[in-house]
This record gives sequence, structure tokens and C-alpha cells, in this order.
Amino acid sequence: MDIGSFRTELEIRLNIEKEYLIQKLSSIKDDQEKLELLGIFNEKYKELVKRIAHEEGINLIGFYQGEKSSDSGNLTYEQLILGKTMSIYDQLADELYEQINNS
Repeated sequence: MDIGSFRTELEIRLNIEKEYLIQKLSSIKDDQEKLELLGIFNEKYKELVKRIAHEEGINLIGFYQGEKSSDSGNLTYEQLILGKTMSIYDQLADELYEQINNS
């Protein structure tokens, strides 16, 4: 699986997790508990990266070998994946935060 496909799959699954947490939000009255959903979302992101990597046979601690030896320096697959997918996480976390503030 290439990084683009990994990113797409992660975005789909992470969006599902976000929607689940938004649904859960309606049953939470305490503001602190609502904010804790952001931490839960962060953990889901990390878990999904690991799960998708496992499903695809990607060794996250192994070093990435790009087409050119200078493509990634000495990055592990995990570092590369996190770097390439953090914008997805940021966008969805921002959307979740907006929902929390508006509830």
C-alpha cells in the first residue's frame, strides 16, 4: 500500500470515529468530559495508524526506503505516515472541537 492509499483509508476510518464521538457528545453534560473526547480521538488516530499498518504488513519501526535514497533521510514508516497524515487528524480534530463548543 502506498502512502496515498494509506492516507485515504485512514481518513475514512478516522472520519467514522469522529462521527461516532459527535453522536456520543449529545449524551454528555459535563464540559470536561466533552473535552476528553479530543483525547479519545487522538488515541483513535494512533490506534488506526497501527491497525492499518498491521493490516497492510507495514513495519512501523522499519526505515522507509523511497525511490531515491534522499527521499526520506532516515525516517521510519511511522514517522513518515504520521507526517503525511497529521493534516487529516488536525482537520477532523478541529471539526470535533467545533462540535464540542457548539453543544
